[in-house]
Amino acid sequence: MEHTHPNYGLTKSQEEQYAEETFVDPLPRAVLRSNSFMLLDGEWRFALDTDDTGILKSWHLGHQYEHTANWPGSIEDHMEKAKIHTDSGWRDKIVAWYEREFPLPELENGNGHPHSLLQLTFGACGYETRVWLNGILLRTIEGEEMHVGEYTSFSYELDPSMLRPVNRLTVRIADTMDAEIPRGKQESHVYKRGGIWYQTYTGAVRSIWLETVERNRLRSRVGVVSSIEDNLIRFNFTTRIHDPGRYTLRLKIYYRKQSENEPVVVDEFPFFLEAGEKRQRVVVEIPNAKLWSPEEPNLYRLKAELIDADGYSAEIETHFGIRKIESRGAWVYLNNKKIYLDGILYQPAAATYEEIKKHMFAMKRLGCNLVRIHIAGVDPRIYKLADRLGMLLWVEVPSPHSSTQRSRAAHRDELMRMLVLIGTHPSVVIWSLYNEDWGAQDIATNPDTRQYIMDMYHYLQLAYPQFLVVDNDGWQHISYEGRLKTDLFTVHLYTPEITRWREMLDSLVNGQLEGVAAFPLVVGDPFFYRKQVPLIVSEWGGFGFADYGGPNDDEARTEQIRLYKEELRKRLIAGDVYTQATNIEDERNGLLEWNGDLKVPEGLLNSSGGVENIEQGTRNEE
Repeated sequence: MEHTHPNYGLTKSQEEQYAEETFVDPLPRAVLRSNSFMLLDGEWRFALDTDDTGILKSWHLGHQYEHTANWPGSIEDHMEKAKIHTDSGWRDKIVAWYEREFPLPELENGNGHPHSLLQLTFGACGYETRVWLNGILLRTIEGEEMHVGEYTSFSYELDPSMLRPVNRLTVRIADTMDAEIPRGKQESHVYKRGGIWYQTYTGAVRSIWLETVERNRLRSRVGVVSSIEDNLIRFNFTTRIHDPGRYTLRLKIYYRKQSENEPVVVDEFPFFLEAGEKRQRVVVEIPNAKLWSPEEPNLYRLKAELIDADGYSAEIETHFGIRKIESRGAWVYLNNKKIYLDGILYQPAAATYEEIKKHMFAMKRLGCNLVRIHIAGVDPRIYKLADRLGMLLWVEVPSPHSSTQRSRAAHRDELMRMLVLIGTHPSVVIWSLYNEDWGAQDIATNPDTRQYIMDMYHYLQLAYPQFLVVDNDGWQHISYEGRLKTDLFTVHLYTPEITRWREMLDSLVNGQLEGVAAFPLVVGDPFFYRKQVPLIVSEWGGFGFADYGGPNDDEARTEQIRLYKEELRKRLIAGDVYTQATNIEDERNGLLEWNGDLKVPEGLLNSSGGVENIEQGTRNEE
């Protein structure tokens, strides 16, 4: 069996090259459009609605705002800068209003082009968002008067009759400490700020922009599934149609590094489209396809055109990679080769995209080939960056904090919103549904909770086979009739004692399910581990955080990490994730500074020799 050899370092010159050539698009999205846009970031008028009477008092028709705030930014930041203190201290509910004017952008043909319209897009905002244009309530493309969610983008098509030479945009944002809504590690009524729980970060958290789009077009949602054995790529597109009729989907694919401008593939697909939205799958063959991996992050560029019967073309552009990820026996396989996952836990919190870039480069220099983005919504440009750098990503749904029918519905909605916007990226290889049963606390006793998680696991297996899926990361994985409903058998192990560390790892690889982690590793039906699923120690270390113990000194911490990694490599374990990349609030266990400087030596987390050394080590132990 052929193996991959980890070589995950990144020199400073390479980092500067990536920084120069990457991500000139200032918009937080995966898909590019050859159109004009107007960023509405900057200074907005701002006011808190402490009694939640703004709608009743028609603030959208006119209101005297007491403060200003810079968009994007959180309500919490805006309150602090404006020195606003409420009686409740934002312990239950917060409502904020934002307003600004913008001039009418010039469209083709004097704002009267028959093929174009204006679209307003929020990169992310919430948890509840209502928007008025010139006092008129807008509906999202999906028909929502109130958008619910905080981590993904949403858009409005603007009716030309509503537009004026100068337009007033009003936004109302509301959030609560409700434990039933997705919130990740932000505090709630269940988990209070402190320790591993963070301050809320809500509101106008990502850019907002106005752009011209075609009436009949492809939406900014492209899914990619590879069949590397056949050189076949399955694309999933979403069409948005106002004028029913016959259309042709034309795809042009270019190898990103090629010097000539000729596509490697051109293909066309004719079909009839009704008004509204429709998802469409098409399959394309790429001869002699170059595969994507951390060592060789080969990318292709896709130009997709939707052409109407008169020949008018609406185009989007994105990049994609061709790769295959599998859980097979005791190992993870990338492109049919065993790979050891050298991971690190990353909690970006309120990091800007420029800060995220520095962190990603630093994690690459640490020797990681995997970053686990911990139950947080992030700027989607992080996925584009990982695609270019050759960094595997483990993505998680921000979890609710209580287990109810309503929390499961909110969790599912958040998962679906994330999936349609992340399906393009070869870097995204693993999804977690839950973490340490937060939002699924009754997983061991409630069949409804287990059934929901199993249903989502099976759905992802069928609809998104390009990902590995973890049911509940850390412990209490679901067994149904003796089969785990997870692609990876993940465990969180924390101890500052090396002797106890060896004991925990030995118990784990020997199939002991209780007394290893904080909770039993499996719930539901009996399960018997016989090396039939990869073992991943998906959290460990945390040295420097008071609750986890271990050394605070960087030199001593480095030596402790080396010792712990050596023990991992001696055993039949397929990967590990060190906790964590940066310091966040009370968690003072980061290996890099906020500016991206490393506190420990480069390559510290790299398992040199990968699975070959591990397999040899386990044979020697035997």
